[in-house]
Amino acid sequence: MGAGTAELDAAGIGTEQLRGDYLLCRQLHARHGRTYFTATRVLPPERRPGVHALYGFARWVDDVVDEPGPGATAGGIRARLDAIDADLRRALSGGAPHEPVLRALAHTVRRHRLPPEYFTAFMRSMRMDLDTRSYRDLDHLREYMYGSAAVIGLQVLPVLGTVVPREEAAPHAAALGEAFQLTNFLRDVAEDLGRGRLYLPADVLAAHGVDRELLEHCARTGTSDPRAARALAALVEVNQGFYRRAEPGIAMLSPVARPCVATAFRLYRAILDEIGSAGHDVWSTRHRVSEVRKLAAAVPALARSLVARSVPRPRRPHEYV
Repeated sequence: MGAGTAELDAAGIGTEQLRGDYLLCRQLHARHGRTYFTATRVLPPERRPGVHALYGFARWVDDVVDEPGPGATAGGIRARLDAIDADLRRALSGGAPHEPVLRALAHTVRRHRLPPEYFTAFMRSMRMDLDTRSYRDLDHLREYMYGSAAVIGLQVLPVLGTVVPREEAAPHAAALGEAFQLTNFLRDVAEDLGRGRLYLPADVLAAHGVDRELLEHCARTGTSDPRAARALAALVEVNQGFYRRAEPGIAMLSPVARPCVATAFRLYRAILDEIGSAGHDVWSTRHRVSEVRKLAAAVPALARSLVARSVPRPRRPHEYV
């Protein structure tokens, strides 16, 4: 029996079609979100399919925008998003969606009573990628990050469970989504420039004498520049601020979920360490956490999770699972 099948059994997902839908989401998550997928392995099996459905949906739509295939046009991508939007609305209103990913998503939304507006915000940010090529300041960027990242943290929160009212944990979950995404933006700035996009605040760049032309030169030549390095160092500090705001939320999670999120927290933050150790050179290599380091973080977390699962305890008044 494969790990994915065991997770579906543990979650009580029995119909053949729905099991296939969830397995597709799991594959998308494993392929595109390897760092967080590693951390998800620490969760109790019955909680993993919901996380896979949410992340699989996000990656699937993101691919429609970022990897549309040869010959794709902006109009064609927009039409594809329109079709997904219509199918998503059908799914969230109780209808039968056509897309396998949306069938799994709809099942997770119903099971955990997730607000539809989270998904409306997500689709709005995906559409911004068709028209917005740069961001004037951090507030402007956070408009995009709310729908593309903060709501992911908010969606996952009920799946993980909390020991405080969800509204108390929600700001920390949203901050963690933003922290993860800004880390990706810093690591992948050259790749994003290749798609014609720049997800770094223009005012921070300008304060260090950096413009788009300089960054494109760095990306094209694979070489750093002292001005770009200083700007990236400043944005790493901004990113650390998001992690600091997110960190108190880990203790608000269900005990069996804390090791998963703590592992993801450490692994993503380690990418910033890698960027700093390289002198903030994100041009000559794509920084990532090694498989050895992932394993070193995941194994102790799994042990803590297993201990948490084995300790019988009454549910607290505000624990949602």
